[in-house]
Amino acid sequence: MICIRLQRLGKKKQPVYRLIVSDKHKDTQAKSLEILGSYNPTTTPKQIELNRERIEYWLSVGAQPSATVNNLLVKEGITKAKKAKSVFISQKRAKKIEAKKTTAAAA
Repeated sequence: MICIRLQRLGKKKQPVYRLIVSDKHKDTQAKSLEILGSYNPTTTPKQIELNRERIEYWLSVGAQPSATVNNLLVKEGITKAKKAKSVFISQKRAKKIEAKKTTAAAA
């Protein structure tokens, strides 16, 4: 499956990300199919450069954006989808949190 995701560049503690199109099973540092833009979260305001036409093309072909990329595309107005949760909680961790809430509510 082809996906649009971020590739980390930059120095230590100064990340710069590149939006790439690659196979989901490949490493982000491997050769990508195409570079679609860049994202610098350390500047104020955050600097986002996107190739809108190519992103729309890859989405029409069936490429799936990662959760973080989806949120960036929604923020920039490229897609109309809802923002996705970029942090997932495992079932084991969710049970621990639920148990903690019930004990706190009972006390």
